[in-house]
Amino acid sequence: MEARSERKEGVLIFYVTGRLDAHGAQQLDSWAREALHDDDKDLVVDLAGSPYLSSGGIRTFNSLKREIKRRNGRLVLTNVGEYPQKVLEMAGFTTVFEIHPTPDAAVLDILKKRKNPSLFNELFYKKIIAEGVKLTIEPGWMTTPPSLRVLGDLEKVLYAKITAADIRTKKFSEVNYSLGLGALGADINDALPLLGEMITLHGSMVWLPTDGNNTPDFLTPTDAGGDVPVYTGYNITLDGPFNEYFTLDTENPSGVSIADIYRTIFSSANERVQSYRGIVAVTIWGVIDGLASSGLKKAPVDGSAPQDGQSIMAPSRMHDWIASTSGSSYKGDTLVSFGIGIDLTHDLSSFEAGSLSSLYYQNPLNTGAAKQMYLHNHGVVFKNIPYDASLDLNTQVKKIVSEGEFADMRHLLDSTRLRKAKIGVSYIQSIVRE
Repeated sequence: MEARSERKEGVLIFYVTGRLDAHGAQQLDSWAREALHDDDKDLVVDLAGSPYLSSGGIRTFNSLKREIKRRNGRLVLTNVGEYPQKVLEMAGFTTVFEIHPTPDAAVLDILKKRKNPSLFNELFYKKIIAEGVKLTIEPGWMTTPPSLRVLGDLEKVLYAKITAADIRTKKFSEVNYSLGLGALGADINDALPLLGEMITLHGSMVWLPTDGNNTPDFLTPTDAGGDVPVYTGYNITLDGPFNEYFTLDTENPSGVSIADIYRTIFSSANERVQSYRGIVAVTIWGVIDGLASSGLKKAPVDGSAPQDGQSIMAPSRMHDWIASTSGSSYKGDTLVSFGIGIDLTHDLSSFEAGSLSSLYYQNPLNTGAAKQMYLHNHGVVFKNIPYDASLDLNTQVKKIVSEGEFADMRHLLDSTRLRKAKIGVSYIQSIVRE
């Protein structure tokens, strides 16, 4: 059996050729699930090239229908031939499965009956990023001024000077959203040589150990206030609420870069937000078009620093310290990220210079917008998470990190691209050094 797929108006269509017997049904199930991206809701299976259907095929249709129902979508069969139709009638499934004459007819009906996935009023819309990009903004909370809490010395990270005395511990219950350098271990001495990129998301800690295996590790404790500590040499934590929620959708087949998302946030804030002071904290739940990333290969601890005194980010040293990817991986999978953005075109004089420099470093791998902004983002990749922009961001992040199929964790480069996203934005009012 053979199958090919395409998308029309955002609807995934599978064209099946060959017998849908037990073996062919297993193939279809495997192919369809592999083709389904996390933002797909509806599936059309065209049987014009399939003259035979058995109970195995019906079981596969049932299995796919359950998956599509989980996504609040519809499974539709089209071009059902004479023999498959008789099998469906005999088995009593003609009232269970929707049947349309052609894929075009099915897509048209799906689009007519499809409800608007957003529950929000469209308060703001601009074509800042690219043609075909829709941006919706929902108010959040303006009561508590959001701030950033910085622990540790970024210079010691960049020049590989971290010692055991610099390590602090955090409880899982103390942090909702943060990023930095961290590790888990039996004690400080166990954790210190494994310090790597780290993100915490609502009681879960995900990190990239610098043990040479390039494999992220994570812990989501049932008791977030338990005895297992997070060891960190550098950490930025968000204190306070999201002031606004952005819903981003685009028809651009190559998606939208993180740099362009931040650029849009900055531009929008400059026009509308009186409390905007040039710094934002951003949490994103989105669907990846391509992940561009980097990650520490070695722990930046004292004794491992470059002999010439250069930063580990110096171009001549980066290949020893940093592993990177170009941006083609995890297409269609789910990203949950947390990051900091500094708008260099805005007046930042209300922040103390030392506090500003504690938030970011200039990554040479980010070349697109270095003169306009500094971005510092970490993200976690999950698979098979249906995307629904109507869901509450915080609630969904909690659910994803506790129940989702974990795939990867990285420092995100600005060229990472998303095609859909729900974004929480905090307009930072102060920076607190611990």
